[in-house]
Amino acid sequence: MREAAREAGKSDILDRYEADYPVGPHDQPQSMCPAFGSLRVGLRMRRTATVLSGSACCVYGLTFTSHFYGARRTVGYVPFSSETLVTGKLFEDIKEAVEGLADPELYDAIVVTNLCVPTASGVPLRLLKKEINGVRIIGIDVPGFGVPTHAEAKDILAGAMLNYARTEAEEGPVAAPGNRSDRPTVTLLGEMFPADPVGIGQMLEPLGLAAGPVVPTREWRELYGALDCAVVAAMHPFYTASIREFTAAGRSVVGSAPVGAEGTAAWLDTVGDACGIAKDKVRRAKDRFIPAIRGALAAAPVNGRITVSGYEGSELLVARLLIESGADVPYVGTACPRTQWSDPDREWLEAKGVRVNYRASLQEDIAAVEEFGPDLAIGTTPVVQHAKQKAIPALYFTNLISARPLMGPAGAGSLAQVVNAAMGNKDRFARMSAFFDGVGKEHGAGVWEDLPEDRPAFKKKYAALNEAARKAAEAVGE
Repeated sequence: MREAAREAGKSDILDRYEADYPVGPHDQPQSMCPAFGSLRVGLRMRRTATVLSGSACCVYGLTFTSHFYGARRTVGYVPFSSETLVTGKLFEDIKEAVEGLADPELYDAIVVTNLCVPTASGVPLRLLKKEINGVRIIGIDVPGFGVPTHAEAKDILAGAMLNYARTEAEEGPVAAPGNRSDRPTVTLLGEMFPADPVGIGQMLEPLGLAAGPVVPTREWRELYGALDCAVVAAMHPFYTASIREFTAAGRSVVGSAPVGAEGTAAWLDTVGDACGIAKDKVRRAKDRFIPAIRGALAAAPVNGRITVSGYEGSELLVARLLIESGADVPYVGTACPRTQWSDPDREWLEAKGVRVNYRASLQEDIAAVEEFGPDLAIGTTPVVQHAKQKAIPALYFTNLISARPLMGPAGAGSLAQVVNAAMGNKDRFARMSAFFDGVGKEHGAGVWEDLPEDRPAFKKKYAALNEAARKAAEAVGE
């Protein structure tokens, strides 16, 4: 499909994605469909319509998952057939759908997303009008064969919107963002727990700064506020396309985040330097907040060995917070790539003896659980499943770790309750494992009077027949 997309005129897009989101030693991390990330960004924005173009099964899965995670918006869908795909009628159908949706009373923007098949077929969303009836039209390609993770797909849409908003601001006056601060602001790049921007704003106040919008934003006007900042804080360091737009707007970018006492102190110093804040102001801010953070960490200690992995992009920050809480963290794996904006966190962790693994595969994350035998494994669903099968307590990163504050005094100690409760279940897991011991696994799973006979020869035979049938089908297709 990648080769077909290049032949169909999508080489420039794929080249950009390869540069922005380089893969690791393997072709692609094991993540959910990347379009889920950009879809969620659009669905969270007010007055924004979302339209998907792709195979019906893909659209069903994406909309199901989005609604499972709380989206309460209609998702537009432009279906296609072999005929409309090869004749170019699909693009006309998309154009007609967008023109029918473009009501300025309802929408500020319409996001149209090509999934794998339309991208591979070269459906040219760039030919859509940039604006219809005052409604902005944004077309993006988010193919599974060109975008490594759903986290990076968030950056694709956020970057496209920032590019559009920056162009608008360069051409003339734009609508003022709501709740605009009278102080210089720090734009926060990357999704975070809702309480974190509030806490960050409190820490910035003694510096004469304010927390700006969080990108991805929740409404269009916030994009202007995000661009009109003193500095950009790349809380999630893989937003390469977004950082390119901020750089084009003349904004500087700082990495890491205010997590734990050491992380907060270093981050305040970095922000202060970037904004030209007097050293004594920064020192007073640190004197005010760092002792409170140390006190919160001391009041909620974490004792145990924990491996951390995930695909959200904040894995290194979580590991830092756990270590400052007292945990032994030998391994951190993230499906996201290494960038210069994560170097402060990587260097700090490696100085503590932590193995940091970018573009980690599922197999590498599971191997870390096997190697280190942790008291708790934090990771993706299959990592959690593997750990629990070995009677090791485990927590799903996305739902149970990301759903808590991490920054500043509010973040200090926030993980201790859930982490310690999970590690406290070790004896319970051991009892469950002992209770179910002997029930069998794989072909012998369950309780049997006569254990079923495994027949590997049959499996091998039918695997070979299936492979032959697959190759024959491919040959017919060519």
